[in-house]
Amino acid sequence: MLFTQLYFWIFFAIVLFVYSFIYKNKPVRNAYLFIISLFFYWKTSGFFFVILLVSTLTDYLLGFKIYNAKKLTIKRSWLAISIFVNLFLLIYFKYAYFFTSSINELLGTHIEVINHFAHFTNVLYNTNFRVDAILLPVGISFYTFQTMSYSIDVYRGEVKPVKSFLDFGFYVSFFPQLVAGPIVRASNFIPQLYEDYHLTKREFGIAVFWILNGLVKKMFLADYIAVNFIDRVFSNPHSYSGFEGLMALYGYSLQVYADFSGYTDIAIGVSLLMGFRLPKNFDSPYKAVSTGNFWKRWHISLSTWLKDYLYIPMGGNRGGSIFMYIMLTIILFFITLIAASLWVALGLLVFVASMMVLARLIPMFKRWLITNINIMLTMLIGGLWHGASWNFVLWGGLNGVGIVVYKLWRKISPWESKNTWYKRAWAIFLTFNFITFTRIWFRSESFEKAAQLIHQIQYNFNFSIIPQVVTSFWKVFLVMIIGYIIHWLPGWFKDWYQDLFVKTPIVVKIIISFLAVFIIYQVMSADMLPFIYFQF
Repeated sequence: MLFTQLYFWIFFAIVLFVYSFIYKNKPVRNAYLFIISLFFYWKTSGFFFVILLVSTLTDYLLGFKIYNAKKLTIKRSWLAISIFVNLFLLIYFKYAYFFTSSINELLGTHIEVINHFAHFTNVLYNTNFRVDAILLPVGISFYTFQTMSYSIDVYRGEVKPVKSFLDFGFYVSFFPQLVAGPIVRASNFIPQLYEDYHLTKREFGIAVFWILNGLVKKMFLADYIAVNFIDRVFSNPHSYSGFEGLMALYGYSLQVYADFSGYTDIAIGVSLLMGFRLPKNFDSPYKAVSTGNFWKRWHISLSTWLKDYLYIPMGGNRGGSIFMYIMLTIILFFITLIAASLWVALGLLVFVASMMVLARLIPMFKRWLITNINIMLTMLIGGLWHGASWNFVLWGGLNGVGIVVYKLWRKISPWESKNTWYKRAWAIFLTFNFITFTRIWFRSESFEKAAQLIHQIQYNFNFSIIPQVVTSFWKVFLVMIIGYIIHWLPGWFKDWYQDLFVKTPIVVKIIISFLAVFIIYQVMSADMLPFIYFQF
């Protein structure tokens, strides 16, 4: 069920109609939205809604165990069980093929993937699910992180366990943000379950604005340039010139932003109409002046999750911890499996041992190493969260290197203290191009195709065909220019036209909405693409 389908909006209209009769009764309201959310997930992912229920029930029960445990060791044990269950589900469905193929290559075995959950279901309920294939449940990376954060927050004493299973289930499965975020913290969302419904006239206008804004981003910007240009180039990079490859790369930076932020804009707007406030997930990321600043603006809910539940527990910028060494071991293990080579494992061990020796001999290097290894580990884990392949390892690693290099440069830069428009413009230019460069590996279907694209840009740019390419794809390039201009507009100007829409009479809002939807569907691509982050 996609936000871009008429089917969804009919579904949402029915949901709102029933909601208008029950919204004042909070227990009934929460139970109703929980059931509706399960229905939504069932229509999106079929029988996988059972996995969502298992994850929800597990953390609901373990939340009480963690909270009521008197001894710290018992409390930690229950937390460890919660984390294990969540990671087991995530790893089983997302990384089963990766582990199987890596072990087969590494050890020369012939292990085959078997879907034990499907086999169990077939035996128990006499169903006919395939047992030779494991499909990825939509949104599993998002809701497992969400339930894990709940258990951790209960352990830390930041929230109390939710008494009602229906209330907790609603928190986990709230349908607008279920399959692609933003990742909602229990401490931010659960208190809203017990608040009276309230929606001001201004908030109603903002909600409608964000929905229209998200639809324009997704259907006018993202899908149009993807179908008509970007997907063709990335599917066969060797068939296109370096100039076309470079333009596809810039186009993809716009596409992935418009696609993902478009989803969250719609999710925020839809949630607000029902009286629930979701956190901001994007803050004009291509205005970032450094890689670190970019990650404070991009996918904010994931970035803050990684910071609060990985980076800081590993020691942050203060030093190392036992947890840091555990995560380092896990990352090295993953990289060894991806390489499928014992020589790589040996090389990594030698490299780590060399760094540890240097750290012991040079105290200043030790402080620098421990601080920055936490950044690198966090970014590498962020890369592996997206998928287990060299592409995502390199993408995450490059972003980590970008943050570390800027930290070093900031200490010696003679321009760091200067606050001029041209210095800021230059910093934005460099950051944007670096982030776009790293997306070669994020978007490419394989490491080989990423190498082909780089080769074409480096050795086959072919300046002579630029006028022909511009003439052939002028509509695509025009949409890209419009998209980037809108993105780089000053914040005050965006606030002005949002406020202008919000202040219009309801009749004008209706007319604008109908016109916007009509125009969007007139120019939309014939192929309706799923949101990019559904695959994660």
